[in-house]
Amino acid sequence: MDSWKKLKTKLGGLGVYALMRRWMSTLDYQKLLYDPTVDPVDPGFQPPVIYAFWHEYIPCPVYLRPHCRVAMLISRHRDADWLGEAARHMGFRIVRGSTTRGGSAAIRELVQASRQMSLAITPDGPRGPRRRVAPGCVYLASRLQLPLVVFGVGYDRPWRVPTWDRFAVPRPYSRARVVMSPPLRVPADLDRDSLEKHRQSVEAVLHRLTDEAEDWARSGERRCGQQAVRSQAMRKMR
Repeated sequence: MDSWKKLKTKLGGLGVYALMRRWMSTLDYQKLLYDPTVDPVDPGFQPPVIYAFWHEYIPCPVYLRPHCRVAMLISRHRDADWLGEAARHMGFRIVRGSTTRGGSAAIRELVQASRQMSLAITPDGPRGPRRRVAPGCVYLASRLQLPLVVFGVGYDRPWRVPTWDRFAVPRPYSRARVVMSPPLRVPADLDRDSLEKHRQSVEAVLHRLTDEAEDWARSGERRCGQQAVRSQAMRKMR
């Protein structure tokens, strides 16, 4: 039975991987970076960092920045099995678990991974509340003394799945926009009150960048400093 479940996960993940690459390749991507060096493909990028973005937009960074030496935290819930396997096909190291719910093993694995690569966390996962930052990413940034880079994603009138996060499915051949923060520094050895203060600050920045990306995607207007962005996977195929 376990072997059959593993086979289903591998086949399902391969199917999601193939569908995601095909579907996401139709979008028009533009990015706006307040500091270009936060992009892992920029020549000035200095790893490792901790990336944070909302759970509903996972396919966008997975598609755009594969094989960039990033470890991604994915829920242990069964509905994340195929997504985790698809991300693995895109070159991400997958850590299963949570930073808040019995996630001590996941935190240990993230700490170990951070010695060699950057980290990616959806701070409202794995089950919400939607668009509320859990303290895990702030705690890790404080403990590891790594810069935290948050970014907002927006699609033009996406379809929404009736899940807790209202998972966003972009319309084929529509606009996708990404707005990334500069590196955010979190002091070491935060007490509980300071951790909450920084958590609220990070949440506010992530809300602002997501609103900016979603408004930009809807309007289609040009923004000063915008840059077209291609998936690294597509570049390797050219």
